[in-house]
Amino acid sequence: MTPAATSCLIRRIGVHTSVAGGLPLAAERAQALGCQTLQIFSSSPRQWRGAELDPAACARMIRLRREYGLRPLVIHANYLINAAGADPALWERSIAALRGELLRARQLQAEFLVLHPGAPGAGNDRAAAIARVGEAVRRAAQGLRWGRLKLLIENTAGGGRLGGAWEEMAALLAAVSAVPSGVCIDTCHAWAAGYDIRSAAGYHHAIAALHRAVGLKHVHVIHVNDSKGGCNSHVDRHQNIGQGTLGREAFRLWMNDPRWARKAFILETPVDAPGDDRKNLRRLRSLIASPAPRANARPA
Repeated sequence: MTPAATSCLIRRIGVHTSVAGGLPLAAERAQALGCQTLQIFSSSPRQWRGAELDPAACARMIRLRREYGLRPLVIHANYLINAAGADPALWERSIAALRGELLRARQLQAEFLVLHPGAPGAGNDRAAAIARVGEAVRRAAQGLRWGRLKLLIENTAGGGRLGGAWEEMAALLAAVSAVPSGVCIDTCHAWAAGYDIRSAAGYHHAIAALHRAVGLKHVHVIHVNDSKGGCNSHVDRHQNIGQGTLGREAFRLWMNDPRWARKAFILETPVDAPGDDRKNLRRLRSLIASPAPRANARPA
């Protein structure tokens, strides 16, 4: 087996895991599924005011992660946050909510906090919106002791949202460069934004463009989701692996690309029935170390 093929076997794969019943149960659920990493919400993703975390529950979560080897811990920020928004009142609420997310992430000793950059609103200048994201992050992070934590800007399905194009992701990353930061790439969002990552040639072209614009060293987390929408549809609807418009073979490319060997893969696929997470994990793992198209092995 070649060194490149050997590196393909090193994958930290996990799922977005429920914290119902308490934070430590998320670690227990991830361990039961055989995960090496996990993503959670630290509070309700659809409420402005986040709940205060129980210090004892945080300490147990940290112990369980260490015991089970669950790393990194990825926290997904509240869906209501719109750091790009032009409405002053909602922008201020977004800054306060992001501050809460950062503080809870530090309390849990998380490695990454993933943030959707938001939308500028109809008729608003996108460059000004990117600048608002940078200012919102600076204000939310004022005085924060980061430790190992990094803020990751997630790419979007495009349309009216910031971050659909790699070049816009680069501008967002530059805007938040005052804090420890990087990017999270979502496969469904990339496809919906117009990047053909389904074919070997399209995948190679898209990743080479990502490297030129952003730099692959800044990618720390990959959300692996199939899509219910088509390429360039701007539809952000996730589907189970191999059951959407991306299809199983697209994920073979991602799972066997040695450039992703040290990244965290997080599934955010639907859970319509018990066992769906386990099925998606099994499908994804079955693709590792399978023969990959030669174009995939070229440097970006």
